[in-house]
Order: sequence, then structure tokens, then C-alpha cells
Amino acid sequence: MREIVYLLCALTSAACTALLLRGYRRTRVPLLFWSSAGFLALAASNALLFVDLAIFPEYDLSMYRQITTLTGVVLLLYGQIRTHT
Repeated sequence: MREIVYLLCALTSAACTALLLRGYRRTRVPLLFWSSAGFLALAASNALLFVDLAIFPEYDLSMYRQITTLTGVVLLLYGQIRTHT
């Protein structure tokens, strides 16, 4: 059951990425671009969570997951700061 939740979280983040990119292509608002980049990193983090805990439980990929999560949050924060200054 946990594996299904991990996959659904990754798919939801990927869907958010696609919708944000579609909005960016239409309006060229920079915040949409940075938000889509952040959600792409968060989708990768969720995919790594699935790989780490469901496919390869004998390996510890937690550092890679944390790096991708941090990257996603930094991209979201950078986009927020850059577009409002």
C-alpha cells in the first residue's frame, strides 16, 4: 500500500509540473517557470522515494532524496524571490 502512495505522489507532482509548464508557455510568467522547475525536482524526489523503499530497500538513497527535495524547495524559493523584487 505504501508503494502506491509513493507512486501517486510522484505522479501528482509530475502532473503539477506539466500544468505549470503549460501555463508558462501560454503566459510567459516567470513564477510559473520556477514553480514547474521546483515541482519537477519534487517529482524526482518522490520517484526516488519509491525506488529507495520499494525497489531497492537494501540501498540507502536518502541523501539523494534529500538533495532533490532541497533543490525543489530552493527553486521554488528562488522563483518567489526573483519575481517579487
